[in-house]
Amino acid sequence: MRTLPHASSCLESTVVGSSTISVFITNLGKYNEGELVGEWLALPTTSEHVTQCLERIGIDGIQYEEFFLTDYESLVNGVSDYISEYSNLNELNYLASKLEELSNNDIEIYEAIIDIGGHVQSVADLINLVDNLDCFQCLWNVNDEYDLGYYWIEESGGYNLKELGNLANYFDYEKYGHDIALEQGGTFYSSGYVYHTGESFTEDYDGKYVPEKYCVLSNLNYLEN
Repeated sequence: MRTLPHASSCLESTVVGSSTISVFITNLGKYNEGELVGEWLALPTTSEHVTQCLERIGIDGIQYEEFFLTDYESLVNGVSDYISEYSNLNELNYLASKLEELSNNDIEIYEAIIDIGGHVQSVADLINLVDNLDCFQCLWNVNDEYDLGYYWIEESGGYNLKELGNLANYFDYEKYGHDIALEQGGTFYSSGYVYHTGESFTEDYDGKYVPEKYCVLSNLNYLEN
């Protein structure tokens, strides 16, 4: 994430939407002239708010036509790692709108899945992940490797330690839980443990065409990679 330099020309933040994601939109022409002129925009938002924002930072379509993102943040942990100065504003608005659909519990699971790694490499993946949370199994209140081992031995019904008699007292739940977590590629988070069940993802969004209702720019007048 690029850190914003101090500049007297930097406009005050104008918060719109719910701030699921916030981006600092900067006038590229002014930036190249050595002047930082920009504004925070909270997503999801509307075309009207974006138009007003661009007007305030001097994007007039004549002298100044392009903008880019010099800073970005999200209330959902891990999301901002996949945003860059070249990110598509329509796509980010789509993602912010999808994140709003999630409950607090779903957000925790979503964050944990991002933390697992391997399932997200782009903003498009973040969007599709919202619709694929059922591909992951969550074990509530399983907070560490001991809990995980205990769950699979005592509560899942897959094993019967009673058959071992007194030897069961020497079973190492923590070590077994450690091996299970490695095998499943799972992760612990604030409410428990989550892992991928192996089910295939569905990818309704192809990373190219943002559904019209989420688009806030008719002309993509910003700097792209």
